[in-house]
Amino acid sequence: MSQFSKPGAPRFSVDVYQNEFLPEDGREVNAIVTVTSTGGGAAAGASRAAAPGTAVVIMVDCSGSMDYPPTKMRNAREATAAAVDVLRDGVSFAVVAGTHQAKEVYPGAGRLAAADAATRAQAKEALRKLSPGGGTAIGTWLRLAGRLLASSGASIRHGILLTDGRNEHEEPDALRATLDACAGGFTCDARGVGTDWEVKEVTGIASALLGSADIVADPAGLASDFTGMMENAMGKELADVSLRLWTPQGAEVLFVKQVAPAVQELTDRRVEAGPRSADYPTGSWGDESRDYHVCVRVPAAGVGREMLAARASLVRPVPDGSAPEVLAQGLVRAVWTDDLAASTTINPQVAHYTGQAELARAIQQGLDLRKSGDLDGATAKLGRAVQLANRSGNEDTAKLLAKVVDVVDAVNGTVRLKAKVSAEAEKTLETRSTKTVRVKK
Repeated sequence: MSQFSKPGAPRFSVDVYQNEFLPEDGREVNAIVTVTSTGGGAAAGASRAAAPGTAVVIMVDCSGSMDYPPTKMRNAREATAAAVDVLRDGVSFAVVAGTHQAKEVYPGAGRLAAADAATRAQAKEALRKLSPGGGTAIGTWLRLAGRLLASSGASIRHGILLTDGRNEHEEPDALRATLDACAGGFTCDARGVGTDWEVKEVTGIASALLGSADIVADPAGLASDFTGMMENAMGKELADVSLRLWTPQGAEVLFVKQVAPAVQELTDRRVEAGPRSADYPTGSWGDESRDYHVCVRVPAAGVGREMLAARASLVRPVPDGSAPEVLAQGLVRAVWTDDLAASTTINPQVAHYTGQAELARAIQQGLDLRKSGDLDGATAKLGRAVQLANRSGNEDTAKLLAKVVDVVDAVNGTVRLKAKVSAEAEKTLETRSTKTVRVKK
């Protein structure tokens, strides 16, 4: 483990868990890289401490479907007001109403307001005028949020997005292009309210913008959820942090994925960062810990050889454009041995997270097969998911699976599909399928 820090800044540490031993001519090295950030000012400071380096835009779905039932729009207004109340003094913020176009609700004129008692009250008054009507084009909401956040000059830029329906007034390619344009500009948490929205749209937004996705099946739960999201956003203290991997000559990175607190594929987000180095974005950090699975293919070598397979560093850019600041780093090793027991032992952390990633895939594939009418295939995949959830102690996912299948034997993954499954149960399982549990100590 190594860490570097400046006074008053969050302290980062990196721990590497792996079995470094490979058989003769073995080439694949797997490691779990645990990154922990602690001791920043927000964790220890007052809830109303000034935070001029943070900007937040809340995007509220105001399409016509938000009128069914009428309480949904009222719940959305109340939830947004509750989130506004959580804003710390000095945070720049704006509220956007989303339909087939995006409209600034507060403060307007292409700007953001600095949070204080007066602006919070003004924003909540403006929210009272929100009413449902129109279609849904989420890309327009995100583009406006991106422009507002870029104009803020804040280092930590965060969006919160609520939708209750499908993105019907925009082509999928247009939303994809918007997400590509916004990636790296701000992070975004996305929520689907009710059960008429498209899971892959909401989770795709959160994934592309390094945020969280979830379902709020009952609109009455929006205020609590929005408050939690905003409190989490207020806890972020360092933005634009990347996981930098250096590999030696002849080695290549096969994949990089976040595996806790949720599975998030990062491999295709590689950005070259000099000779044999590449950066993978991790977004903004507060007091928290995340796990990453790194897999590297190294050149084959004989028994007794040893090499550094990768160096994992947490880095962030500096204002003057010089070499980025190194926050912490850890080493991934490869040692070739003829000890069969040593080279075939799977590290517990690697085994656990490999299973968690397979669990997420099995759930998603099983639900897709169920929708397409392949009931045998769905039963097999969801049975495997039950087995993996049981084996890893992922009790929350096991409970969600039990609402979709009747579990006959959890250990062996024997299940029967339920004849009737509520839209809420199916959507909740699909949306939360990537949430993982950490290795039990």
